[in-house]
Amino acid sequence: MSLSWSAKDHKNTNQPAATGQKRSRNDAGNKVTVVLGAQWGDEGKGKVVDLLATEADIVCRCQGGNNAGHTVVVDGKEYDFHLLPSGIINPKSTSLIGNGVVIHLPGLFEEGDKNEKKGLKGWEKRLIVSDRAHLVFDFHQVVDGLQETERQAQEGKNIGTTKKGIGPAYSSKASRTGLRVCDLLGDFKDFSTRFKNLVHQYQSMYPSLTVDVEDQLKKLKEYAERLRPMVRDGVYYMYEALHGAPKKILVEGANAALLDIDFGTYPFVTSSNCTVGGACTGLGIPPLNIGDVFGVAKAYTTRVGIGAFPTEQLNAIGELLQTRGHEVGVTTGRKRRCGWLDLVIVRYAHMINGFTAIALTKLDILDVLDEIKVGVAYKLNGKRIPHFPANMDILHKVEVEYETFPGWKTDTSAARKWNDLPAKAQNYIRFIENHIGVPIKWVGVGKSRECMIQMF
Repeated sequence: MSLSWSAKDHKNTNQPAATGQKRSRNDAGNKVTVVLGAQWGDEGKGKVVDLLATEADIVCRCQGGNNAGHTVVVDGKEYDFHLLPSGIINPKSTSLIGNGVVIHLPGLFEEGDKNEKKGLKGWEKRLIVSDRAHLVFDFHQVVDGLQETERQAQEGKNIGTTKKGIGPAYSSKASRTGLRVCDLLGDFKDFSTRFKNLVHQYQSMYPSLTVDVEDQLKKLKEYAERLRPMVRDGVYYMYEALHGAPKKILVEGANAALLDIDFGTYPFVTSSNCTVGGACTGLGIPPLNIGDVFGVAKAYTTRVGIGAFPTEQLNAIGELLQTRGHEVGVTTGRKRRCGWLDLVIVRYAHMINGFTAIALTKLDILDVLDEIKVGVAYKLNGKRIPHFPANMDILHKVEVEYETFPGWKTDTSAARKWNDLPAKAQNYIRFIENHIGVPIKWVGVGKSRECMIQMF
């Protein structure tokens, strides 16, 4: 099936131009396809990536860490990925962890080994890790927990982090005390000194933090040797991939637009840019090479942890969506909060990301409802507001304006093409498409690969 990868005619730009000739400017190289979450995460990005990864040559992660959780079902087997790109399942493709990702090495190897037991073969040979990626240490994870406890004590509320050390690792990166993959693989004596300094820095802030430095360094030295064969200069690798033979390159976003450090519902966000800009900075590729940007949205809305959620349903509807949708976090095991589809946030995500198409997932969860509501606008003091509020106090106060649709009351899980869907479900999908102004390319009606109806 055609997945509309836009790869133009390629010439190798590495050849020097003949003297005095005007250099050709039209060869931008291969385009990458980016898959991003359009809500608060857990939209089913893994499934869309998995669909595209069957034809991809390279699948990349560009930001976040093992705070992401993507489940992919292949031949009835469920694989859980947190740090590994979900494309690792495809034996013909290469998976790349880019410089924008923060890597917890024990987590990476544990994840690989666990999936290997389920039947994932040869993953270490298909994985490339950027030498510029920052490392998450065990003490970053401990500090993450300590900070949450502190926030709870001071403000009576926490952020609801996954306690995977992601925030503290990005903090170390921003304060220029972080350690990268290239440091670990360089002079180990120098790495050890810097590691000890970083530990002391955190211990001065958190006196209760205990770290067995020698034991940690011993383990890190072992991880370094296991990691070494996978490490490459990510910028050079991506440049070669973009400007060599035609290739299908896929970027798998983690988290989602409303969790973006700049554009999300701050402070209840993650610590990286999970919008389209993060693909450029997290891999070292120019905007010129971004091709299709696919947004993934659920047919309703969910959110994990605390933070504003205008369309949340704290009632029987919310409970029904939670139980029918099995809405439990892959990474945290926490129950997800559920509510009606909020098109204000999906349109906002589109403003930032410029989606070329949308994948709408979990439509089948709505099969039993008598009526279905869709949030189309926010009102403040009775007046429609044209934007998505940055201020959380304001977002908590908005009143949602809904559009109501009759339910289709039919099982859609066996639908495999557009015409298999009931007219009322088609109507719901078309409304969403028209309201956002982006075509819906896939509609998901179940867990497995086959349950994604391709529209064009």
